[in-house]
Parts: sequence; structure tokens; C-alpha cells
Amino acid sequence: MLKYAGTAFWESQVVTMNFLITGAAGFLGSALSNRLAAKGHSVRGMDDLSTGYSEALSPEVLFTRADVNDRPRLWTLLQNIDCVYHLAARVLVPESVLYPREYNLVNVGGTVTLMEAMRDVGVKRVVFISSGAIYGDQEEQPVKENAIPNPRSPYAVSKLAAEYYVRTIGSLWKIETVCLRVFNAYGPGQHLPPVHAPVIPNFLRQAAQGGTVVINGDGSQTRDYVYVEDVVDAMEAAATAPQANQQIINVGSGVETSVADVSSLAQRITSGKPQTVRNPQNLGGPSRLCADLTRARSILGYTPQFSLEEGMHITYETDPRLQPHAGNTQAYIA
Repeated sequence: MLKYAGTAFWESQVVTMNFLITGAAGFLGSALSNRLAAKGHSVRGMDDLSTGYSEALSPEVLFTRADVNDRPRLWTLLQNIDCVYHLAARVLVPESVLYPREYNLVNVGGTVTLMEAMRDVGVKRVVFISSGAIYGDQEEQPVKENAIPNPRSPYAVSKLAAEYYVRTIGSLWKIETVCLRVFNAYGPGQHLPPVHAPVIPNFLRQAAQGGTVVINGDGSQTRDYVYVEDVVDAMEAAATAPQANQQIINVGSGVETSVADVSSLAQRITSGKPQTVRNPQNLGGPSRLCADLTRARSILGYTPQFSLEEGMHITYETDPRLQPHAGNTQAYIA
């Protein structure tokens, strides 16, 4: 086991580690990379830039453009690494329905390739960033980690399969593994594709710019929205938490919020008046989803610091793409 404790230890001691972060130019990856680099750690980041932006990374992050299935490149990047954060993935649920093979290739195949390369080089710990989407519909809320997964998209299936590979291979090859099931993360700089944009930045932008907010179903479906800095707190702690090996841990806010309430909050924060269109069809997501954080508190010392309103205020105020007169602003926050 790595001989470092959790975040309390980091705060009291000057301990530097060598990290490799896959998917480093993405939304969560860049936030994590910049946090660790700012604390004096050595951070190598890799990303194929299919959706990420290398400009989002601080100069202290040593960035390499590479594919997660490039095993020889991984051998080089893994030299002298203490811990790997694996975030490289395709993440759009509707896209996964159209292209399940591609999601299997990257999200499952890329994970196995990384684990093989870690075995070859001798890296002993990996933190895999999974998703709350693997739970699907669950009667009991907040949902606990021992709930039987009910994935409802190829994306969710790929994340669940990758979890099994990480934990099984880790056990067989003596690699410490931590799987974090991150719920609906949001914050400044989140990727905003032209279709199927994430709810919070999309609602904020549409409200501020007098656009159209589309609510599927009656808007009563709930999600657990967690601010990016809270997610990074959990990821940071997972690298060194002594009891985290082989654990699956939820990372969310622990608060259930309906889509209709998010829309109302976006209008209040922006003082905007978008046109609201209700699509009578619910597009197949679970009706309720909220994270039980008991295990995260116990193992990681994790307590979310940002309420939804606070996080949405910060997101709106610091992301120029969401402002009333924003043009084609870049999707990264410089």
C-alpha cells in the first residue's frame, strides 16, 4: 500500500507524488490536473483531444496528446508514476446508443490497455472515474454502492464493465484500485456540445441569452448535481486513502434535485426569461437518482462544500460562454 494517508495528511505534510492522468484535458481531468500541479505534485496528463482542450491545463502539467489504447506510449508515460487517475472515456449517453462499439473500444478496451501497461511498468495504484449512470432505476434512494446495477445505455454498460476489469485485474496483479462513481458533475468550463448539452450549463446559458429550455417529461425526474471542486476533493483523497483499495465509492452532493427546479434556479440566478418547452416524452433516464455518501465520508473524509445554488452561481459568474452576449467563446476557462 502507498504509505500516505488522506487529505488531512496532505495538508499537514509536504508530500509530493508522481501522477499520470488520462483524459487530462477534459472537464474533470483538467480541474484535477491543475489542482495537483498547484500543490507541487508532478503531473503528467494525456488526452486524445477528441473533446478536451489542452489550453485548460496549467503550464505545470506535462501534457502529451495520445490515445489511451496506445500501449507503448503508456509504457513511457507510466515510468516512475505513483498513482494513475483514469478519466479517459467517451461520455455522451445518446451518442453511445448510436455507436456502442466505439464506447466499448475506448471505455472498456482503453481501461484494459491501461491496466496491462500498469502491470508491465509496475505502477501500484489506480483511481478509476466511473459514473452514477450505472445504477439506472433504483427503488431505494439515496442509492448505496451495494445496489444491483441497472445500466440503461451502452455508456453505462461500458463504465460498469470497466469497473469489473479494474477490480479483477487489480486483484490478480496486486494493483490497488479505487472506483469512484461520480454523479452529475458540473462547473465552469464543462464541455457544451451542440446537442445533448449537460443540464446545468445549458439551462444557465439558455436562461441568460433568452433561448429555449427543453424539459423532458413533467420535469419531476431528479438527479444528484455535484460541483466540480467537490468532485476533485474526492478524487484527490482517493489517491492516498489507506482503506480505499478495491472499494467502489459514490461521489455526489447527497441532494436530490428535480430538472424543473434546476430550470427555475437557472432563471433566478441569471434573471433571464427563456422560453420553456415541455417534451411530453421522457427520454429514458431514471426517474430518480441520488448518491448515498456514507462510504465516501468514512473512507475519503469527503463532505461536499458547495450547495447547488452556490455552485450554479459560481458557474454562471465565471464561465464567459454563459453570459447574455457571449459569442463563440472557447470551451475552456483560461
